[in-house]
Amino acid sequence: MLLASLGLAIGVVTYYLFKDMNPVILPGMKPVTSIPDEMEVGAPGHSSSEGQILVWGIAAFVFGAPLGLVGNVARIPGFGGLPFRLLVPLIAFFEATQRLNAEADSQGPVFAMTWNVIRVAACVAAVALLGHTVWSWRVRRGRADERTDVAAPSRRP
Repeated sequence: MLLASLGLAIGVVTYYLFKDMNPVILPGMKPVTSIPDEMEVGAPGHSSSEGQILVWGIAAFVFGAPLGLVGNVARIPGFGGLPFRLLVPLIAFFEATQRLNAEADSQGPVFAMTWNVIRVAACVAAVALLGHTVWSWRVRRGRADERTDVAAPSRRP
């Protein structure tokens, strides 16, 4: 659990460090911050990644352990782990839908198309996960049936 928390926190710090190294805002995009100004660590009126690293790093450390547990449970084969495997496409679909509702009008058509592609990819991934689970279950069930047929004594009249 500690490894999951540390890994997620290190990922957050790495993300913001690389973001500061290459602060390119694409044409037509507005710069936004993910935390309120009063929570910023830097000077007033100056946007800095320090506050975002602090807030998101703490959140990553706190939520890393439960997310690591969910990831471990998702490895359970068959239908037992399926709901946990479906969390990633579900969250991606939900996030893309929320972004489209909140930001699509102000960001332009490329933005809307990008998030719609993500929504479609999330649906395709969910269907693929479901199909793989059903296929694996049927294959295991078929092999189990073959073993019981082989192990059963033959009946002669």
